Amino acid sequence: MTGGEAPPGILVLHGPNLNLLGTREPEIYGTTTLFAIDEELVKRAAARGYSLHSFQSNSEGALIDRLQAARLQETARGVLLNAAAYTHTSVALRDALAAVRLPTVEVHLSNIHAREPFRRRSLIAPLCLGTICGFGAASYHLALEGLIGYLSADRMRTLP
Repeated sequence: MTGGEAPPGILVLHGPNLNLLGTREPEIYGTTTLFAIDEELVKRAAARGYSLHSFQSNSEGALIDRLQAARLQETARGVLLNAAAYTHTSVALRDALAAVRLPTVEVHLSNIHAREPFRRRSLIAPLCLGTICGFGAASYHLALEGLIGYLSADRMRTLP
């Protein structure tokens, strides 16, 4: 980065019901709020030279619009995506990921493979660099480190 350039950006997309973190089924999702997760991610990204912008919506279309805007406006070099329930159901979100071709890490607070059978199938995983799940709020931290490591290595691969 030279003087006056904005740091490279990372977009964090949070899907439906994640705005209720901290109170929603704490035995599954923990007691950390979405605000606290985002606040920590911003600090961790800044310490590594990245800007981070978070967006949460309960609407599938709004998540797709934000993902497309990040690509079209060139504001993000990579994405952390917790699509929540849309992970298992949204062909539209999967197609948006394929279209924007931004390096993406799938994130889940709970271990989706140890839950109900319908949660074990991810439509978005084949388009992601990897999936981090099962570590509560730390899943986001681990995903961020993985994405930054990938971006910093400057080995942007062609995504499927």
